[in-house]
Amino acid sequence: MKTKTTIAFFIVLSTFFLQAQQQTKGIIGTNNWMNNWTNFKPAANEYNEATNIIAGTIDKDLKLLKRNTYQLVGVVYVTNNATLTIEPGTVIRGDDKTCGTLVITNGAKIIAEGLETDPIIFTSNKEKTERKPGDWGGIIVLGKAPINTLGGLHTLPFDLEPLLNHYGGQDAEDNSGVLKYIRIEYAGRKLSSLKELNGLSLAGVGRKTVLNNIQISYSNDDSFECYGGDLNMSNLISYRTTDDDFDFTQGAQINISNSVAIRHPFSSDISGSRCFEVDSYDKIGGTDMSKKMTKINASNITLVNMEENNQGLVRESVYVRENTFFNLSNSIISGFTPFVLLEGNIGNGDENLAKLTFKNLIVNNCNGGINSESSSSNAVIENFYNSQNSGIEYTKLKNTELFTTPNIKGSPDFRANVNNTLAIGN
Repeated sequence: MKTKTTIAFFIVLSTFFLQAQQQTKGIIGTNNWMNNWTNFKPAANEYNEATNIIAGTIDKDLKLLKRNTYQLVGVVYVTNNATLTIEPGTVIRGDDKTCGTLVITNGAKIIAEGLETDPIIFTSNKEKTERKPGDWGGIIVLGKAPINTLGGLHTLPFDLEPLLNHYGGQDAEDNSGVLKYIRIEYAGRKLSSLKELNGLSLAGVGRKTVLNNIQISYSNDDSFECYGGDLNMSNLISYRTTDDDFDFTQGAQINISNSVAIRHPFSSDISGSRCFEVDSYDKIGGTDMSKKMTKINASNITLVNMEENNQGLVRESVYVRENTFFNLSNSIISGFTPFVLLEGNIGNGDENLAKLTFKNLIVNNCNGGINSESSSSNAVIENFYNSQNSGIEYTKLKNTELFTTPNIKGSPDFRANVNNTLAIGN
């Protein structure tokens, strides 16, 4: 009986490892889910002139209609538990002169549910030949989900109205609405050297909020930034952002899946731009260390640098700071220097490194693997992850060999190339 039990155990264990090895890496889908609703050449699009102005405060339910084109003037606040509903196909143009910005305040909601064939578009109000990153502010959502700052409440450093600029709380299930099949183009105005708006800022946003099929292009700071909160996010696209594609801080508890960051050297900040920047706080002195530290579970992610000729302007794909949990699995990373950079404070002990897992990955054309800012730790880090049976494959392939159609000029498809057995898990 003992022998049979042992054999059965090994069969189950072998099956588990075989299934793990066969999981498809990178973004997935029976069809190319990036078709129809995305736009990788927004400068070529003509949009109708605005027929309606949105300004000031929205303190009761309001619906924006597809038949109109809206201009977002100044900082527009949705307050008083009101709901802003936006029809599929609606175009909202952010005003350049007044830094048009949409703020969904604590308790209010946005229902922006576009369609694959009729997305909602937030874009610049400039003529197509004049558009550039940072033409307008972006979208800010303030919720009631937990953050780890002292007192459990905080404000964003964006010069917002003090009485309306607050987020955080105890409701991880908080619902700020729906953002689905939307595009955000040319947002991310830099207010000063230390104050930079993002394409989409999610502050203390709870897990009942729906966030999927969102493309952010040409943001002048981060595409997506989460300040605390508890979220499930999927089918996100960050394209040619200047700073980070996905930035997480203040104890954010995030599951992100089936998402892609496409970087370009001439849309990167020389100070350091990454696909993922993950930390638990800016300053430990303002943090309640009894609260949850940032924890990110990222699966079926594609991170790709479209750089050619080795300009060297795009660096590591992932940067992780101390006291942070980060799990990356079933993903493809191509063209970075190095693959991962760990803050020197993380150290090289097993207890620290066990918070960071990297499993079932293709790391392609990266100059370096999992490195530390403290180079003396690199050998220990390499040995630790080599001993974890992580299933990391280091390759030297062209993007055309790795992905289905990595051509931004056409209709890109960054799913794994079916002829690449490493990527598709066969």
